[in-house]
Amino acid sequence: MAGFAHPEFLVETDWLEQNLSNPDVVVLDCTVHLRIQPNGPYKIEPGLADYEKGHVKGAQFCDVQRDVSDSTQKTNFMRPTADAFAASMRRFGISNNTRVATYSTGNPWWATRVWWLLREFGHDNAAVLNGGWQKWSKEARPTETGPSPSRPAGTFVTTAERGSMANLADVKAAMGDASICTLNALMPAQYAGTTYGRPGQIPGSVSVPAGHLLDPATNTFLPPDALRARLGAVGALDRPVIAYCGGGIAASADALILTMLGHTNVKIYDASLSEWSKDESLPMETGA
Repeated sequence: MAGFAHPEFLVETDWLEQNLSNPDVVVLDCTVHLRIQPNGPYKIEPGLADYEKGHVKGAQFCDVQRDVSDSTQKTNFMRPTADAFAASMRRFGISNNTRVATYSTGNPWWATRVWWLLREFGHDNAAVLNGGWQKWSKEARPTETGPSPSRPAGTFVTTAERGSMANLADVKAAMGDASICTLNALMPAQYAGTTYGRPGQIPGSVSVPAGHLLDPATNTFLPPDALRARLGAVGALDRPVIAYCGGGIAASADALILTMLGHTNVKIYDASLSEWSKDESLPMETGA
């Protein structure tokens, strides 16, 4: 972790195994699958079935769409209200002194999304499991099957709201403003598709795909120097950043790393292309 300004926002598998019996540590499995449909965008599938087949011992299952998103919004995975978020955290046995470790299977950005929400509502004692379920299971760390084990309710209350979510007006104002870095976290192939409506990206945005922040062999994040080089190359380290993707999920991985590198002015466009691309009055830029 040497080289990060905030290494505490990642935890390694050995640390977590050593702390599984610690009553002040709560682990959340945040897995979601987006199933691409033949003639439509995608189907949201909570990772509960995967969780019940095997998960980190003692972990709770967090349904990102149901438990930590505002279901009254037209766009999926929108930031919940502070009260709704706090109520979900209490159900998971989380209090304000709890060390929370999040992870997911497939990719880490569901875990980073929940980490970002915890941070948004003032809880800085949370971290993402580096390498996620892939690394944990490959190392034969303690696992279990079946439903979430019961825990006593926590006492979590929101202590602050950081305002770390950008909205449509913020992104429109940033478009064409060279003093702000609008950062696209989607994989390049997604620019050409119609998963989120019209193909393309927000004009003027730069690309640092969340998937390019990972070592494909281990599913862990790249070393700090490599991450700093990738983000610095597009000017994301020395300007305010608005990170976006399809729905504010993959963008949270870029936001996590920027925060760990010491960036203090990062926001996530919550609705991202799920909102932007559906509005025909807003421009889209295609090509590399």
